[in-house]
Amino acid sequence: MDKHIDKLTFDFQTNQKILKLISQIDLYKGKWNIIERQENIYLKELRKIATIESIGSSTRIEGGTLTDKEIQELLNDVKITKLKTRDQQEVIGYYDTLEIIYENYDNIRLSENYLKQLHQYLLRYSNKDTRHRGKYKSLSNKVVANYPGGIQKVIFNTTEVHLVQNEMEELITWTNHQFEKGEIHPLIIIANFIYEFLSIHPFQDGNGRLSRLLTTLLLLQKDYIFIQYVSFENLIEKTKKEYYQALMEGQKNRNKENENISKWILYFLDKLNVLTQRLDAKYNVFKSTGGYLNERQKKIKEYLAKNQPLKISDIAKKFKNMNVHTLKKDLQYMKKEQIIQSIGVGKGTVYLIEKEK
Repeated sequence: MDKHIDKLTFDFQTNQKILKLISQIDLYKGKWNIIERQENIYLKELRKIATIESIGSSTRIEGGTLTDKEIQELLNDVKITKLKTRDQQEVIGYYDTLEIIYENYDNIRLSENYLKQLHQYLLRYSNKDTRHRGKYKSLSNKVVANYPGGIQKVIFNTTEVHLVQNEMEELITWTNHQFEKGEIHPLIIIANFIYEFLSIHPFQDGNGRLSRLLTTLLLLQKDYIFIQYVSFENLIEKTKKEYYQALMEGQKNRNKENENISKWILYFLDKLNVLTQRLDAKYNVFKSTGGYLNERQKKIKEYLAKNQPLKISDIAKKFKNMNVHTLKKDLQYMKKEQIIQSIGVGKGTVYLIEKEK
C-alpha cells in the first residue's frame, strides 16, 4: 500500500471542498498568467512589497522580532560584515534564498542535494548555525510554536535522527514520481510534501522557514507564478493558530492507519485561495491609484487629471523646475503603462488620463 495515497483519500464532503478550492485557484492562475506576460511596472512593486512581507513574517513565526519597516531599512543598506544580531542574519539569509528561488526556480530540482544547498543559503550568515547548515540533523528536535513574551509550545515530535535519510529519500522520490504521473493535482502533491517535510523536520534548525521557501519554489515550478507577488508567509503569520492546529490534527496519529491530513490540505488550499483574492485587490488598487509612480510622476498625473487635455508645453509651464527631456520620458512611461493616453502627433499632441475600461 502507498502510505501517501492512503493519507490523501478523503470523505466525499472534504473532496468537494478540495475540488472547489482548486478550481478557484486554477481559474485565477490562468487569469494572472495573462497579466504576467504584460510585464508592467505593477509587478515589480507588488513583488517588492510581498518579498518584505514574506521575510518579515517567516522569520517572526520562528521568533524573530524585526518589523517589516526595519527589514526594508536593513535591505536598503545591507553590509554583510555588520550583520551582528541573529535577527539580521536570518533576515538576509531568507532574502538571499528567496531571490535565488525567484531567479532560478526552473533549474532547481527537487532533490536532497538541492534542499541541502537551499538550507545552507538560508543559514549562511547565522553564526549559531555554522556547524549544521546544509546537513541533516544529528540531534532530536521538535516543532515548537513561538508566542509573544518568549513563550514556546511543543506542537509535535518529529522523525528520529536515524530515520531521516530514508524518509527524505522516500518523500522526494514519491513527490517527483507523482508530479511526473500527473494523476494527482499538483497542489495536493505540494501540500502533502510540505506536511511530510515538517513532520520529518530533517534539519537541526530552519525547517519552518525552509518549508515556506519550498512552498514558493514548488508553486512557481507548477506555474503558479502569482505566488511571488503576494505573501503566503504573511497569511500564515496572521493565521498561526489555525496553521499549527491543522498540522497537529494530522500529527497526533502520525504513522498510524488513522492519520488524517484533510485539515492541513484544506488549510493550505483555503489560504492559497485567500491569497488570490488579496492579490486581485492589491493589483486593482495599484492600477487605479498609480501607487508605483515616483513623486514627480504623481504630480504630473494629478495636474493632468484636473486640467486635461494638456500639451507638453502646458505641463512644462506648470513645472518650470522640471527638465523638458525628463518630462517627455515621464509622459512616455506613463503612456506605456496605460495611465495616460495621447491624441494627435508632434507639437499638437495632447495628453489625458486613461479612462477606466
